[in-house]
Formats: sequence, structure tokens, C-alpha cells
Amino acid sequence: MKLHRNLVAAVIFGLKEVLLEKKQADQVVAHLLFSNKSWGSRDRNFIADNIYTMIRYKRLYEFCSNTSADLESSLWKMMGSKLIIEKVALTDWSEFAELNPSEVLKLYREAHSIRKIRESIPDWLDELGEKELGTNWSSEIKALNTRAQFSLRINTLKTNKETVKRLLANDGIDFTDVADAPDALLITSRKNFKNYPAYKSGLFEIQEVSSQLVAPLLSPEPGMLVIDGCAGAGGKTLHISALMENKGEILAIDVNEKKLEQLQTRAARAGSLIIRTIPAEKMTVGTQTKLLASVDRVLLDVPCSGLGVLRRKPDAKWSLSLKFIQELLLTQTAILDEYAPMLKPDGILVYSTCSILPSENEKQIQKFIARQNGRFELLLEKKVSPTQSGFDGFYMAKLRKN
Repeated sequence: MKLHRNLVAAVIFGLKEVLLEKKQADQVVAHLLFSNKSWGSRDRNFIADNIYTMIRYKRLYEFCSNTSADLESSLWKMMGSKLIIEKVALTDWSEFAELNPSEVLKLYREAHSIRKIRESIPDWLDELGEKELGTNWSSEIKALNTRAQFSLRINTLKTNKETVKRLLANDGIDFTDVADAPDALLITSRKNFKNYPAYKSGLFEIQEVSSQLVAPLLSPEPGMLVIDGCAGAGGKTLHISALMENKGEILAIDVNEKKLEQLQTRAARAGSLIIRTIPAEKMTVGTQTKLLASVDRVLLDVPCSGLGVLRRKPDAKWSLSLKFIQELLLTQTAILDEYAPMLKPDGILVYSTCSILPSENEKQIQKFIARQNGRFELLLEKKVSPTQSGFDGFYMAKLRKN
């Protein structure tokens, strides 16, 4: 494999943006690839793959290069260590001059016996993961360091799965069905779908398989009044709309107005007519009183640590903190208590997270049920393990109001 300095320099630039300037990895990579039209698919894959792998295994490459990712020169050494480990011959560049391949490989072998180095996670996160998940933590964090799979959700408001399958097949795009997600297709070809005509016309949404399991758990029906209390940019909201066949009303609420604007754009593309976006700050006491015991379904996909989606957001583990997760637990509790009264008797509430920590998941629900003094009963829980499923880590609880 021949190294091209401009491509390696692009990787270092991306790493500097994410690790030193604390920008989001997906946005940095997208902007970087968009900035140079002359790069072919192989070049683009080299840049994206190396940026994400370096972020995912930052601590491992710091250890192997005996440095710290706090200077641009350190990023070059870390990149050089990665290439040595992958048996790629280093070029005679000054940035690699201080690297000793034998020492790098010696440290790499040592790292394999130290989980927090091998799996490249902060000390506090390794301790928390073991405390909450016990012996399962090792396999789960290993699975979360693999590359994320890519999946679509067919928009049944506009089309059906067979039609989309034919379109993909005609364009040479490989896919497979997913047993537990009837509207999902797992894409095994690399493709930029944002400019794909079928996507732009709203025939499908880009949505991870585990995320597609949440809305059906709500059992929404046409004509219902539904609240999505933490709607974000609306992937699950749009799925609910499709399951309701565009009949009824969905109140999509979120603290982030920009995300709600994105939802409005996505809803227009998807042909969804029943979604009304409401910024959380406009959910006044009067509004809440009007909704008291009147809502058929409530979805609370609450803010969480996001540990279940580290494969697609590996930079998150370097910005998370124990204090932040502890504050999230309080936020989750407050959201549950705020929206529960709006549900009518026999209504269904679904609580979900993209976390694998019991403290954010089943323990949070156990505490909620205890606080409600018999007003809610747990109908079922579903956990998606990254190790067992190959998909993102998720938790879902379905409750009924008595």
C-alpha cells in the first residue's frame, strides 16, 4: 500500500478538528469529503475509515506511540503507529522519524492485556461499565468498537419494500432483510444515499435497525393522539406517522428547535401530514393541563449517554463524563414524571434509550413504577445487545396506564 501525503494530511486535519477542537466527527468527515471533489471513492474511503478508526482507538494509539493526542505532531505519531500495526511500510516523512516499529509493536502486544487500553476507553467508563454490566461489559464494549452497519426504513406512506428492493437491485446496491424489523433493509454496499433519487423523493429514511424497533412497540393506530416527547430530528416520529397511516395527530416536542426544523423538512419529504412540532419551552402549564389524561400514546426516547451507538459516534466516549451521565438520570426521571399524567387510562407509554446501562434503563423504569403507586404496569421490556444482535445497543419498555 502506497501512502499519499495529501490523504494522510487530510486524516490528520480531520483528527485535529475532532480531538483538539472538539467538533463532531460525522460533520467533520462530511465537510472534509465534500471539500475536495477530485478524491475518488478509494481516497474518500481511506480518509473516512482512518479518521473513524483513529478516534475509536485513540487511547490505544496514544499508548503504542507513547504520546498524547493534544498536539498535531502527536496525531502524526499515532497515525504512524496505526500504520505500523497494520504492517504498512512508513514513508520517509519527518513526522514519522521518531517512531520505532519494534517498540510500537511491543506496546501493542502489552495493550492486549489491558481492557481500557485495548478497547480504548477512559478509566471511569471502564469502571462504570464493569460495575453495571459485570462480565458482559468486555464483550459489549468490544462489539461497540466495530464498524456500524447501515440500514434503511421503507416509508410505507409512499411505497412498499418490494418497490424499493427493485430500485436498489437495478442500481447494483446489495441489501438484506432484517427478521425483526419488517420495514428495514440492511445495506451491504457503500453508497451516499443523501443524493439518491429514491431517498430525495421520500421513499425511505436512513434509520438504524434498533431504532426501528421502538415505534411499533408503541402500537399506534390511525386516528390516535400521540406525543413524541423527545422527538429530535424525528426518525421515530416519522415511523409512528407511517404506522398511523397519516391519520390522527402527533405532537413532536423537543428542546432543540433546529432539530424540529429538520423534522419538518423530513416530514414534508416523507409525505407525513399529521406531525405538529412544538418547542419544549412552549409546553406551558396551560398546555399540559389541556392534555391531561387525553393522550393515547406517549413515546419518550429520552436523552441518554448514547453508549449503545458508540460504533457510529465513537467521538462521544471522549466527551462523556460520569457527572454528565449522573445528571442525565435526573433528566430522564423528570421527563417520565412530566409526561405520564398526559396519558389517558389504558394508554401506552414507551420509554427508550440508546444506552446499555441498567441505571438508565430497567432501573429507571423500576423507580418510575414505584413512584406511580400502581398507576402504571410494565407490559414488556426489550434490550438490544450489540454483541448478540450486531446492531446498536437499545433499551425499550412498554407500560400501560391503569
